[in-house]
Parts: sequence; structure tokens; C-alpha cells
Amino acid sequence: MSMSDPVADMLTRIRNAHMAALEKVDIPHSKLKGEIARVLKREGYILDFAIEGGKRTLRVFLKYSNDLEPVIRGIKRVSRPGRRVFVNAEDLPRVLSGLGTAILSTSSGLMTDKEARKQHVGGEVICSVW
Repeated sequence: MSMSDPVADMLTRIRNAHMAALEKVDIPHSKLKGEIARVLKREGYILDFAIEGGKRTLRVFLKYSNDLEPVIRGIKRVSRPGRRVFVNAEDLPRVLSGLGTAILSTSSGLMTDKEARKQHVGGEVICSVW
């Protein structure tokens, strides 16, 4: 069975693992999903990630607060295969008035909305995290 949106599958696996209070989740690996995990780690939404099994599996270690509440309150796919969402540098989205993060695919690679604002570049909005 082929998967039409592997990024949405990744985000759903992370969301479900948080609801089940798991410490880690395994996701089929791709370059794009690895870069999304890198951005999530840099922004402090996950503890760490590792590529295991000869680049076949991306293992994401989830992050919880001291009272065992998930750090990721919500994670949503914005651009999808049937409806791509592109923004220019002037129209970059602000998630929860700047408290959340939008992940964009730009000509300079994957980056957050804050980084894209600094570099004054636009691109495809992959997802938003808060």
C-alpha cells in the first residue's frame, strides 16, 4: 500500500505517540522527514532523533515537561499534496502570535518562519507546531 503523504504520516505518528505518552516513535526515514526532525530538535520540541537500520528508520525521542505534559501541544500539516501552500517573505505565517513555529521549505533549505523572516525568503509551508 502506497502512502500519498508521508509527512502527514510522520506528524500523525508523533501526535499519537504523545497521546499514548511514549518516550520514542519509529518513522520510515526520508531526507525531508530527517530535516523536519532536525528543525524540531533545534527548536526544542523533541529531545533527539536518530537514523537507524541503515537509513531505514527515523527514531524520534519525544520531550515532556516536568509534570509529564507533552511539549508539543499541537502539530498540523499545512501544505499537502492536493493543496500546496506557498507564501512570500512578506506573508510568512505567525503561529499563535509567535509562540508556535511554522516549518517552511525554502530555496535555502528547511527552516522556521523566524529564520525565513531574518533571511527575507518565502517558500512552501510544510507544517505548524505549537
